[in-house]
Amino acid sequence: MVAFGDLVSGGLRIRNGTVPSCLIDGADDIPAGSGDLVRIDLDIENGKVVRLAPKGQLEQEGNGLLDLDGGMVLPALVDMHTHLDKGHIWPRQPNPDGTFASALASVGADRIAHWTAEDVRARMEFALKCAYVHGTSVVRTHIDSLPPQDEISWPVFKEIREAWAGRITLQGSCLFGIDRLITEPEFLISIAGRVKEAGGILGAVTYMIPDLERHLDAILRAAMERGLDVDFHVDETKDPEARTLRAIAEAVLRTGYAGKVVCGHCCSLARQGDAEADETMDRVAEAGLGIVSLPMCNMYLQDREAGRTPRWRGVTLLHEMRSRGTPVAVASDNTRDPFYAYGDLDLIEVYTQATRILQLDHPVGDWISTVTTSPARMLGVEAGLIGRGRPADLILFRTRDWSELMSRPGGPRHVLRAGRSVTETLPDYRELDILMQNSGAMA
Repeated sequence: MVAFGDLVSGGLRIRNGTVPSCLIDGADDIPAGSGDLVRIDLDIENGKVVRLAPKGQLEQEGNGLLDLDGGMVLPALVDMHTHLDKGHIWPRQPNPDGTFASALASVGADRIAHWTAEDVRARMEFALKCAYVHGTSVVRTHIDSLPPQDEISWPVFKEIREAWAGRITLQGSCLFGIDRLITEPEFLISIAGRVKEAGGILGAVTYMIPDLERHLDAILRAAMERGLDVDFHVDETKDPEARTLRAIAEAVLRTGYAGKVVCGHCCSLARQGDAEADETMDRVAEAGLGIVSLPMCNMYLQDREAGRTPRWRGVTLLHEMRSRGTPVAVASDNTRDPFYAYGDLDLIEVYTQATRILQLDHPVGDWISTVTTSPARMLGVEAGLIGRGRPADLILFRTRDWSELMSRPGGPRHVLRAGRSVTETLPDYRELDILMQNSGAMA
């Protein structure tokens, strides 16, 4: 019998694993779609799951047998909102006071000083190595796209996407402030063309600017003309007067845009009165938007004032939107940069913290969908399920239930990709020292 943690490849028979039934696809005699944890056996051949059945129904002896003793099995995870191009600049460009305004200023200064193709490539590669070892198979990254950075970062993104094909499915969404369109409306045509050429997603940060409706319509029309999906950064503030989420929903309905629309953050919604929030969430559901909350970064950033304890958690109304049928997810967001000083692109950590911050428990139910099936659907990819005929992209744990897993999210795990063990280890931060030394930060 194979021991947990031993290297495995080729044929493998996993026995006595615990799986959330909502993540099971195509198994007889296993109730799918609920949040129940069920015991299963599964067989892997040629990189795919070929048999899946309730515990005890498959052969229990022979070679290549791995008894998990009730350990949990999850599919590889989907991280739908990251910033790989910003990641890991903290040692050379920390946030002096932890505020959002200082984060913007610090990242802007670092971009001007250091973001060459070599610098961006090295930091993106480092981040993807972390995600891969932790068990993530799909990543969408936002890419700062103000000229001249767009001419540097988008070619690097395309190179890295090709290099990582087969290990991580990588998507890119452009990022610029919508207020740029007030003085430079022609920029939209330029960036939309670059995104189309790169096979990316059209995105922007939305603010309460003059003629907001007109600019939103222009973005959606540019996306429609080029067959692009859209991903917005929305209302990342505690100001209840920030209402661009509703404006986006109305723009989608007004223009008839039929592509996928994702809205991230949406923090101010939780600061508005019940009646106004309800009306907005109804429009979001009607327009078919997808919502991603970034609980670790936003709890770190929002409502931060020196010498004052924060009064709220910085997250949006995920429970209420989900109850309306709106797809919702959680994701990593920034890692080790001025927007968030921590993080490692580990979605088990993200989901654990999201459960505590957003109270996704009692019951836990099928909230694991927020890092699996729900973001997969929003991104238009096949991922986040375990089933016959699907790739054997799995994460195996010693912990046996949600309490054990979320009490030790950094505990032992064994990652399989196409049925083979991921043998790489987490990259050492020292790999990035040369980038920090060049900046003078570590001299």
